[in-house]
Amino acid sequence: MNIKTLGNNHSILDQYLAEIRDINIQTDPLRFRDNLNRIGELFAYEISKEMEFEVQDVQTPLGVAKVPKLKNQPVLATILRAGLAMHNGLLRVFDRAENCFISAFRKYTESGKFEIEFEYMASPSLNNKVVILSDPMLASGKSMEIGYEALFSKGKPAHIHLVAIIASEEGVNYVKEKIKADNVTLWLGAVDPEMTPKSYIVPGLGDAGDLAFGEKIDSK
Repeated sequence: MNIKTLGNNHSILDQYLAEIRDINIQTDPLRFRDNLNRIGELFAYEISKEMEFEVQDVQTPLGVAKVPKLKNQPVLATILRAGLAMHNGLLRVFDRAENCFISAFRKYTESGKFEIEFEYMASPSLNNKVVILSDPMLASGKSMEIGYEALFSKGKPAHIHLVAIIASEEGVNYVKEKIKADNVTLWLGAVDPEMTPKSYIVPGLGDAGDLAFGEKIDSK
């Protein structure tokens, strides 16, 4: 697995990362969603550099220009619900892409521990396609692992790009241990050092789904 971290490189991404972490700016859900959207666009731009292009003739009013164009559109997959805003950013860039939606949730036990349970998936065939699987937070890494494994029920992708805005060191190590395929790239915005017993990243930003779409009642 190849790992690429885009944050802390003095780009505009760092500004957006600062804003989604900021407890004062987080009070505006529209701005929070917009920042997730814009971060998704930046990830899409960087991922596009790893994809195949072919030179095609484009007729202009004055002649013919030879322009590299994307050879094949990717499939954009996301884990509901937190991934929706970032997914929209990816889709604005890859605007002809097919889409895949995966429903997974935390199921808590009486002891307060939880397991990630896969519930639902709507997807086109993924056989021989480039897939971009996004989830804004990579905490324990279990959601990303379950999402990754679910993809193979729809075919064998040619390459899988896993995208998370903020990850924990523990989560990154977990994904590296569980997903050893050579045709996988893990894209990260930032990696934070700690995680709480309830698998929230520290300093992190809190619950991305709640901040974007409102608080929920957790499954017990």
